[in-house]
Amino acid sequence: MRVVILPTPADAARHVTELIAGQLRENPRSVLGLATGGTMEPVYEGLIARHRAGLSFAEVTIFNLDEYVGLGPEHPQSYSHYMRERLFAHVDIAEASCFVPSGRGVPAAAARAYEAEIARRGPVDLQLLGLGENGHIGFNEPGSSLGSRTREKLLSHDTVEANRRFFGPGEAVPETAVTMGIATICEARSIVVLATGARKASAVRAMVEGPVTAMCPASILQMHPRVRVVIDAEAAADLALRDHYLRAEQIQSARDAKA
Repeated sequence: MRVVILPTPADAARHVTELIAGQLRENPRSVLGLATGGTMEPVYEGLIARHRAGLSFAEVTIFNLDEYVGLGPEHPQSYSHYMRERLFAHVDIAEASCFVPSGRGVPAAAARAYEAEIARRGPVDLQLLGLGENGHIGFNEPGSSLGSRTREKLLSHDTVEANRRFFGPGEAVPETAVTMGIATICEARSIVVLATGARKASAVRAMVEGPVTAMCPASILQMHPRVRVVIDAEAAADLALRDHYLRAEQIQSARDAKA
């Protein structure tokens, strides 16, 4: 696990943007796994800017992590809508190459279909992840099976309450979502986690330095051979080995520059 600590959230987002852009320059036919949420918005803004400067998405395939059960792609709080508005509509990617789990119909059937599509078109070359304050990745809440596949998952009370601000007064907040499972996520060839802010510091510590446990689903990433955790100074505040990670990244960055 490579831990990259940068001064600000903007610095962290720019670093992740460049990692994704570098993946596409190296392999224009890459399969990307993408995430949603406010933390990811500057990343997508950066990718749109790079597209306008010449970066192509024409041969890229994208799989999104999750979708709320009960919301169709036209709903303004659906993740289909989020991705369309913040990335897909602004780059040269084919609509047929953009996949988001279906929030309509029978969730179990949608999950099976999504898992089959990933198997058919994958593996994912680079999976982008956010990190929940409780250590969740995708909508794999604490207690999720570390061997789980794409499925419907009940959201924790804290997650539902955190999402309430995105919905109108009196509007029902979805309580379940179809999400890539932890085992599905870990089949990606490489993984990048972006987490910023003091509210993520405890989860970052548990993910990077804690035991591997279902109570912090992100901790399973310690077992993956190619994970880069990109965080700002506030999110890194609780790390016991913070100074070591800073020194290690300085040395690795110098080696990368010479390669």
